[in-house]
Amino acid sequence: MAEIVLGMGTTHGPLLATPPDAWDGRAEVDRNNPALAYRDGTYSFEELYETRKDKYFVDQNKIETRTEYHRRCQVALDGLGDIIEKAKPDITVIVGDDQHEWFQDAVQPSFAVYHGAEVTNFALDEETKNWHRQFGRGHSMMMNHPEKDQTYKVAGDLARHMIERSTEDEFDTASCGIQPMGDKGPRNIGHAYGFVVRRILRDNPMPILPVLINTYFPPNQPTAKRCYDYGRSLGRAIKSWDTKARVAVCASGGMSHFVIDEELDWRLIDALKGRDVKTLTTEPEYSFRSGNSEIKNWIITAGICAETDMEMTVHDYVPCYRSIAGTGSGMAFASWR
Repeated sequence: MAEIVLGMGTTHGPLLATPPDAWDGRAEVDRNNPALAYRDGTYSFEELYETRKDKYFVDQNKIETRTEYHRRCQVALDGLGDIIEKAKPDITVIVGDDQHEWFQDAVQPSFAVYHGAEVTNFALDEETKNWHRQFGRGHSMMMNHPEKDQTYKVAGDLARHMIERSTEDEFDTASCGIQPMGDKGPRNIGHAYGFVVRRILRDNPMPILPVLINTYFPPNQPTAKRCYDYGRSLGRAIKSWDTKARVAVCASGGMSHFVIDEELDWRLIDALKGRDVKTLTTEPEYSFRSGNSEIKNWIITAGICAETDMEMTVHDYVPCYRSIAGTGSGMAFASWR
């Protein structure tokens, strides 16, 4: 039977691969965003600043602080890479969110599992590269996407088993067997998956298994409770697979962004670490709007690991601010072992 040998969680935000002196480029996008989500409100940048203005955010945006925080993130990412390299799993399940990269308005499933034999991470064309460079994101996009197309093997047999078992558990998992097509050909694998393969698996992955969650787009985002229960179903499916295999699982995304909420991040990190299911599943849904929604990928991964004896270790939490209104990304890195 298959065995879950490792769980991991990593943020995949663009600041991780952007030099600290270029973070202001991304902050410019925040300044032009009229709908910044913070707790139960929605704000323009100016309104958010008036609501949150504090010397703390000024100090957090000093280049010395940004540089140290960027360094800590790289140490944590390298550490996760070392952990999975040492664990030597046969398969890595990647739990991420689809941001209209594969699924578009025509069809947007709450849960989907990809079971094709392989998946391709395409290099970006020059037009797309130039667009991202305008906003200080060129470095990060190079981290998610290779210079030349890369094709990764997929654990299709396990994926189909997970679809079947989760369906038996009354979850309507969408079955995706072919990389979706767009106007220019196959659509690219989402950044949630490309980041893990390139930065954590170091461009040398074992077979992967993409699990795609709609955390972003109304009206069918699954609740936090639904996500935790779905994770438990996937965990049981993995352990019931009648094949000897060592399986790792990795949550990709989170924590709070585009507005950092350290209180929210630590409340949910502590709940994940302490197996506090009540706190995880009763957090108000407004807490999971916008980029914060990616925390649900961690909740699914916690559900997958729930029926194992693995314990969660937080390797670091780094609030990477990029503006005086408190915008940026709460970066978290953890493992279940």
